[in-house]
Amino acid sequence: MKHLNFFKRALLGGWIGTMSLITGAFGQVTDNPDTIPQVLVEESPTALIARDTVNLGFTKKSKKDLVGATSAIRPESYLDYDNTQWVRDALLARVTGLYGSDNIRGLGSALIVVDGIPGRSIDLLNSEEIEQITVLKDANAVAQYGVMGMNGVIVVTTKRGSSKERRANVVASYGMQQPVSLPKYLGSADYMQLYNEARLNDGLDSVFTQQQINNFRDGNNPYRYPNVDFYSSEYLKPYTTYANVLAEFSGGSENTQYYVNLGYNTAGSLIRLNPEANAGDNRFNVRGNIDFRVNDYISSSLDVVSVVSTQKMGLSNLLREGTTRRPFTFSPLLPISMIDTMGNSELKGQVDAANIYNGSLLGGSLAFQDDTPIADVLAGGYQENIGRVAQVNNAINFDLSQLAEGLAAKTYVSFDFYNVYSQSVNNAFSIYEPTWSNDTIVGLNRLGEQDRKDLTENASTQGFVTRYGFYGMLDYTKQLSEKHGLYASLIGYANNTYTRNQAQPQKNAHLALQASYNYDGKLLVDFSSSYVNSVKLPEGNRGKFSPSLGVAYILSEERFLSNSGWLNYLKLRATAGIINSDLGIRGTYLHQEVYAQNGGGYSWADGFSNQATRILQGPNNGFGFEQRKDINLGLEAILFSKLWIEMNAFQNDLDNQVTRRSNRFPSFYTDFMPYSNYNLDRYRGVELGINYSEYLGPVRADIGFRALYTNSERIRVDEAFVDAYQNRQGQPVDAIWGLEDLGFYGVNDFAEDGSLNDNLPRPAYGAVQPGDIRYRDQNGDGAVDDQDQVNIGRRQPPWFFSTDLRFEYRGFSLFVLGLAQTGGQGTLGEFSGFGNESIETLGADYFWVDGDDKYSEVVLDRWTEETAATATYPRLSSQENNHNFRPSSFWLYDASIFRIQRAQLTYQIPSAWVSKLNMENISIYVAGSNLLDIGPNKDLMQLRIGSDPMYRSFSTGLRASF
Repeated sequence: MKHLNFFKRALLGGWIGTMSLITGAFGQVTDNPDTIPQVLVEESPTALIARDTVNLGFTKKSKKDLVGATSAIRPESYLDYDNTQWVRDALLARVTGLYGSDNIRGLGSALIVVDGIPGRSIDLLNSEEIEQITVLKDANAVAQYGVMGMNGVIVVTTKRGSSKERRANVVASYGMQQPVSLPKYLGSADYMQLYNEARLNDGLDSVFTQQQINNFRDGNNPYRYPNVDFYSSEYLKPYTTYANVLAEFSGGSENTQYYVNLGYNTAGSLIRLNPEANAGDNRFNVRGNIDFRVNDYISSSLDVVSVVSTQKMGLSNLLREGTTRRPFTFSPLLPISMIDTMGNSELKGQVDAANIYNGSLLGGSLAFQDDTPIADVLAGGYQENIGRVAQVNNAINFDLSQLAEGLAAKTYVSFDFYNVYSQSVNNAFSIYEPTWSNDTIVGLNRLGEQDRKDLTENASTQGFVTRYGFYGMLDYTKQLSEKHGLYASLIGYANNTYTRNQAQPQKNAHLALQASYNYDGKLLVDFSSSYVNSVKLPEGNRGKFSPSLGVAYILSEERFLSNSGWLNYLKLRATAGIINSDLGIRGTYLHQEVYAQNGGGYSWADGFSNQATRILQGPNNGFGFEQRKDINLGLEAILFSKLWIEMNAFQNDLDNQVTRRSNRFPSFYTDFMPYSNYNLDRYRGVELGINYSEYLGPVRADIGFRALYTNSERIRVDEAFVDAYQNRQGQPVDAIWGLEDLGFYGVNDFAEDGSLNDNLPRPAYGAVQPGDIRYRDQNGDGAVDDQDQVNIGRRQPPWFFSTDLRFEYRGFSLFVLGLAQTGGQGTLGEFSGFGNESIETLGADYFWVDGDDKYSEVVLDRWTEETAATATYPRLSSQENNHNFRPSSFWLYDASIFRIQRAQLTYQIPSAWVSKLNMENISIYVAGSNLLDIGPNKDLMQLRIGSDPMYRSFSTGLRASF
């Protein structure tokens, strides 16, 4: 009864303390750090590692006691010389085993955990407010996260206040960013010339006369014969500017500590026109983290976060519209100076009544009166997208040592609100189609609506998401004897995410159990597990146990190595486990039978009829979880007190993946086929991280190197191909499948009547001509079709490298970060970034040009009879060309590249100068990003089409601590 009353008092006191924390949140600092005696002790690397605490999300552990494969970085350790506030940039190439910014070992996007809450976005954070980022890689490290940990976990922990000191830091930077590359489209005359050629290739007449082409090529009157390029300096700025200001404050007393972070970021638009509408992006964030002690056995914390972002732009996206608008259609602006109103009162009245923009009327054409991007930007109004985020966390910690020594408990409640809405002003405006006489406008045909300002601001909700979560945890830590230690934790977790207009919320719930044993500080055993639940599965299959086991041995603690002099620290580890997950199950009711009325029907003899119903999906009551089966072998070592080495070898089997098993059922089953668990993919690889520190006279050098090799293979696949070479089994998971090209058809490949020679296979994608791509007939059946597709490459480069160099000399610090990848291929028309973070197809028509598509510079190397020996692009066609523009090796390129991602030169103001200002330190810096690319196809990899370009940025900034 005594213990029960104690627990009741603890729980009640925690909640009361949470609600009343404001009264003591900013109490007087009672501890003076200057009065604390400083004792300098020379510690061993093992002792330093033991003191280094790693936050795993739910729990914290000494780095020495970790068994699972984890890597952690602290922004405060690098922000002084690498001031990157964008968290994804900070992660890129800095953590061993991380492929890109959030892909661990090539498995896919990892779960993001912020302050113990899964599913939050790191894009809402700045680096300054982060205490630590931990990457959890193997099954033993992620087991406590249940189904959500399938692809690994990235844990982000924000800063807390301290009772030891009161601090204030300010960071300010200002910079410019310029496009690295912009699309290059051909001008009007070149387009006309080549389009005529395309029609002639198709046996059609020319559309444009030579006189027309000459008029557009001369350029004497660009308004009558326009040559509009949306990517020119007329519409785009050569660079944009951005600014970032951050301030943080922390401190507190013995019982209450606080941390506050304020940030403001602004970035200008690349669009030159109408700067009031194209105002760019702005973001403001505020964070308040408060920790306080209620009594001797209860402490609590309250975190409040708010982020407001705005993006204001014109009603038309010129970067996207420029990919399709042919350059000669009409001039978007008509100068008033070119309009002859003498003796024409009607024309003069039109001009006087019209809105004037920079001395011009808005130009247009009857054929394109509803497609006027420039007019939309200048006169249409604007759209402002506004995002609002609010996050609240409350934790209560209970010291239950009165119940049992080493026992503690914790409750954690969180609420998130995400709201995105837009406000727009949609003005009506007139455009004018000119009538020309020589180089003078003698008439105007008004199109569109009468000029009218929109007097209301139209609002619409783009998205509204609410999320709430809870977990409760019991911790038990016990030193059983001098050599035997025990740690155990039990976690109950639940999370619900509701999205407006989606009937089914996203729900996650699981129990997690961890038990760790430590023998003599050198042998570590860890059992981590979870019992998971999924509403996506049928009754009876919704629960599953996910176990993992890890063993680590700190070999350097043995006597025969402890005094070696060169080996300071060595830990060997091995882990294995199974993670059951429903992340790959794309739907809540895949296990149920689904019926639909297909519009058909049948009649009875009595004259009545019924509408037919057919099955779309068969039931499967055995439908279950997908599984990640994981093995990891690793080591950590410190040599000569200068060299840190981390290495892991891993194998991840993604088993029981969801598919519809066509091989299991007769061919006529089709729609009856249920979803099943069957496919198996395997990922194997090695990761290596090395850090070396050395003093070269007065120069301190820090060198880091990381390498990741990941190879994937499809081990078990439900497939039914006639030819074995098309089987996906045994091939990489990210294999690119397509036809193998053999160059171009030549004139000699065709008979006089235009038909292919009899000895050549017949393509199944339409008639071909000289200059079309020739494909290999893989099975020798005399036809080229989809049955001839083979593995022609892989999207994800298996090799990823990064290196960072830092040299420090008398207050100056130079930092350079480089990264590289090799072994993968990109596809023209898709963007392949580092780690293949995204695949964009907006630029497909830039490379795959047929019909009346806009011509880019790639078509200049087209095939003609004169260029047959040197051509690198197929013949032009004014018709839809299904033969040339399909997946094939012709459109692949080597995606190997080395990039200097960032560089920064920093100067630390001497402390003697800083102390006169009553400050701790001041540093100034200049920095740059995306500085240099080296690779066989770097120009292709730098190009973005239909969206914001890749930027090269330069900035200068200041950091100050008080």
